[in-house]
Amino acid sequence: MNVSPVLALAGLAAIGLLVTRLPPTPWRHVTSLDLVFAAGSPLVLLGLVLGRGIDLINRPVLGALAPITALAIGWIGAAFGARFEWRYVRRIGRGTWLLATLSAAAAFAVVTLGAWLLYRVVPALAAWTTRLPALLTLGAVAAASGPGAVTLVARAVGIRKSVSRAFSLAAALETACGALAFTLPLALHRAHPLGGNAGLGWLAWLVFAAGSGALVGTVFLALTQPRPERVNWGFVLFATLLFGAGVGYAADLSPFVVCALAMVLIVNASPRRHAVRQVLADWEPPIYAIFLVIVGALLTLPTMWILVAAPLLAAARFAAKWVAPRYASIAFRLDGSAPNVGLGTVAQGGVAIAMGLSFLITYGDGGTGGALLSTVVLGVAAAQLAARPLMTLAIRTTPGSRAAPAPLTPAAVPAELSANAPADWPR
Repeated sequence: MNVSPVLALAGLAAIGLLVTRLPPTPWRHVTSLDLVFAAGSPLVLLGLVLGRGIDLINRPVLGALAPITALAIGWIGAAFGARFEWRYVRRIGRGTWLLATLSAAAAFAVVTLGAWLLYRVVPALAAWTTRLPALLTLGAVAAASGPGAVTLVARAVGIRKSVSRAFSLAAALETACGALAFTLPLALHRAHPLGGNAGLGWLAWLVFAAGSGALVGTVFLALTQPRPERVNWGFVLFATLLFGAGVGYAADLSPFVVCALAMVLIVNASPRRHAVRQVLADWEPPIYAIFLVIVGALLTLPTMWILVAAPLLAAARFAAKWVAPRYASIAFRLDGSAPNVGLGTVAQGGVAIAMGLSFLITYGDGGTGGALLSTVVLGVAAAQLAARPLMTLAIRTTPGSRAAPAPLTPAAVPAELSANAPADWPR
């Protein structure tokens, strides 16, 4: 079916606007399946139907919509980067950093090794071609969590706001570690090692990505600082992120990485950081909806073994995130830390999927990116299904973590690293 890209874009825009009109989720008596739906699984299924089902959003259309895809990935990266304001980050204790880093490192190592073993045992998983970058991407996605998704799960479980913020903080730090690990497979795409040293090549890629993010952030600051009271913040931010996503897409630096780094600079240097966060929050639901529909249209299942591999890797991730913080807190004598804190941060959302889609964009869809993206999406779905019971288990060992009965319309939980930054979508 030959569909005009303009018509497809109009349809995606209509879907995004309709999502903003949906009634809010009543966060009382919410089941694990409800959390999967809240994370956007119906939109992924809709994209699957429109793409693989009726061929309405086919490969040529998706190719023409590449700038929109890059912008959506960049917007998710910017929303994540907006959490890291230095005056709040510096207050995070050493023990919190240590446990989050160990949890992410354990998940990265276990899932990367597990994916390699599955690849060796099951030849059908040769769909994960470009082996090393694909395996590293699966490990990086496993290391990441979803701060917004963790907040939604905590709200559904009904735990105290302070405990919810602690879980969301740990999830944000783990996701930052996962994003850093994700630079490894991205840097391996173009072998630009200096003097034959791959380590220097990765370092050069990282410097180039940081420089691009700084350039994008500087452009925004230059456009907004002379007379901030006259600035149309929505238009300037949209144009800036479109520029950053274009730079990341064209230079194989990932729109997610470039826009996230740019937003870290913006929220730390702009005097109107609250206005920036508000624009990000206002536009995130429709952009996230379009993003999920595009993801669904790109899913492939070259082998049924992916349906087996994804939950196995998810289970390995859960085990690593439970064991590492539990025994690290004992080994490093971190008194006061919950022994099962790792179980409270298993939920994932848009950040993990954005990593999988970034891999597809970077390495192409010759069977590699689509298969890996399908594995990531299935893993995120498994994490959402398991998040509620695992968080319930985690808070059993945290005295006083249960909240009083919630009102019918609970207040939104502010972001954990910076003030006045809502965390309503499962990033």
